[in-house]
Amino acid sequence: MTPSLTPGQALASIAVMALVTFLTRALPFLLFDHGDHPPRIILYLGQVLPPAVIAMLIVYCLKGVTFSTPAGWVPALVAGLAAVVLHLWRHNDLISIFGATILYMVLVQSVFA
Repeated sequence: MTPSLTPGQALASIAVMALVTFLTRALPFLLFDHGDHPPRIILYLGQVLPPAVIAMLIVYCLKGVTFSTPAGWVPALVAGLAAVVLHLWRHNDLISIFGATILYMVLVQSVFA
């Protein structure tokens, strides 16, 4: 049996979520909208965080790869190489992501099933 919220608790939860959502949207404008350039740390983070996030996603995606059978590593390797080739060819993140994901799913569901 799951506990239910009282109307007051539900209203308080909604108010907190609305406030947090509003603050996450408004805070950058409140902190950095002074007509001048953003702080150097923000510019630095804007340069280094995207590659770091991509590296973490690659590690996360490859954490379950096993080398006991070709089905455990070939689809991930082929799809990863396809993502790199698609990105070098088209310079479009969405094409790279969707193309490699579709290729991976085709390989896992039909070729290496």
